[in-house]
Amino acid sequence: MATEITVPQLGESVTEGTIAEWLKQPGDAVAVDEPIASLETDKVAVDVPSPVAGVIEELRAEVGDTVEVGAVLATVAEGGAPASKGKEANRDQGDGKSGGDKPGSEPAKAKDADAGQAAYGNHDEGTGEGSQTLSPAVRRAVLEYGVDPSSIKGTGKDGRLTKEDVIAAAKNKGDDASSSPSPAPSAPATVASGERREERVKMTRMRQTIAKRLKGAQDNAALLTTFNDCDMSAVIETREKYKDLFAKKHDIKLGFMGFFAKAACLALKDVPAANAYIEGDEIVYHDYVDISVAVSAPNGLVVPVIRDADKKGFAQIEKDIADFGARAKDGTLTMEDMKGGTFTISNGGVFGSLMSTPIINPPQSAVLGLHRIEDRPVAINGKVEIRPMMYLALSYDHRLIDGREAVTALKIMKEAIEDPARMLIDL
Repeated sequence: MATEITVPQLGESVTEGTIAEWLKQPGDAVAVDEPIASLETDKVAVDVPSPVAGVIEELRAEVGDTVEVGAVLATVAEGGAPASKGKEANRDQGDGKSGGDKPGSEPAKAKDADAGQAAYGNHDEGTGEGSQTLSPAVRRAVLEYGVDPSSIKGTGKDGRLTKEDVIAAAKNKGDDASSSPSPAPSAPATVASGERREERVKMTRMRQTIAKRLKGAQDNAALLTTFNDCDMSAVIETREKYKDLFAKKHDIKLGFMGFFAKAACLALKDVPAANAYIEGDEIVYHDYVDISVAVSAPNGLVVPVIRDADKKGFAQIEKDIADFGARAKDGTLTMEDMKGGTFTISNGGVFGSLMSTPIINPPQSAVLGLHRIEDRPVAINGKVEIRPMMYLALSYDHRLIDGREAVTALKIMKEAIEDPARMLIDL
């Protein structure tokens, strides 16, 4: 009996996705709830699980195809090979039946691309206690770096592999190779002098959406950016003083983003236009603050939302941010995580940016850009001192927010960071 696997619900207002990768091929064994394909939507990558255990019978679409919610992706013949066996076992048999490999045995080394994908699609962790399915981001890293996932110990939730685990294993592998005796050098491949190459790669669905949204923001909003610089001495001193106690009590590190999120909440309460947006000929104001935090993911920038940031403490904000960062790297963020948001914070400083003009995240009307901290000479009480300084940038929609309001909002954030006590007494 064959069971059809259809495109699941992808989130509110999302009706279709693009097949980014097939994780299973005809003849492969599949367990209940094991992903068989990865779909790209406008915002996230979504794994499509099998509702039954059995053997993949037929694929109804190809990589790159756009499929609508409810469309049939594949059929599965129920029963057949045990789901705990990987692709290798099925391909060795050739008929989808079990046999060949012993439980817990290491997968055979692949000699071609298909065999390589089979080895990485479903692997044992080396304990003989079953298999673990890799996230799309981890699968891409495994194929890119050419490492065996069964030899890597995962540091993610429930021992799952993360992209960082794969990169670290590849680096260690390279170090080991460099320390071992080198084989006799082979003749280098000859490349024509002056040869220039080009490569054309189709944009992912997410990258296309990002491009449209950012260009739309420039076309529809009257964008303007105001700058200020901020002395980070007080925040750095506070973190250094309380970081151990904070981590011990809340089981999370005290970072900079918690300070800026709370500082933004203060500013947005005093300047409500920066927390509003235009809809038609109306202005929509909010009596709550949902902060979108720009996070780098394997397929592009995503902006999960910290709900009710104005009502949360530092610890919960830091936990939310850490959770978003981890799930963005694993490709497990959901549409619900990124729904809404009234204001955005983007931290280009983690990549070394000194100054930038961030673009608003429609339909929002303002975004705060953070940058790297560097020691600079500044005048303090008539004397030149070296202080850890950061440039702050607030981009805003001038249709809604006046210059006076934008400058006031940024100044409130600056003052709160330079004197964190303001955040405790609501100044």
